[in-house]
Amino acid sequence: MNANTDLSAVSKEKLVTDLKVVVADAEELLRATASSAGEKVSELREKIQDRLRDAKIRLADAEAALVDKTKAAARATDDFVHENPWKAVGIAAGVGLLLGVIIGRR
Repeated sequence: MNANTDLSAVSKEKLVTDLKVVVADAEELLRATASSAGEKVSELREKIQDRLRDAKIRLADAEAALVDKTKAAARATDDFVHENPWKAVGIAAGVGLLLGVIIGRR
């Protein structure tokens, strides 16, 4: 996986998290205005509920896609390690050495 893919996955995770917060806030707002009367308020509440329902569906789809991509990356890594065990050991040692040098400088 390259840096752009990692950044994209992190961005998608952040987007999913942010959307969950927005949905929760909107649901809280709907509960808080449940006792408000008036035709305009009722129409607005209904419209918001419909959009929230759609957003939840899209959010669930986005989460599922993110999980699928994560599983695919894990499978690809596992396959690479099984096919190239010595390369994997070398890469892990190199990363460990690099982290050691970075941490040692602090």
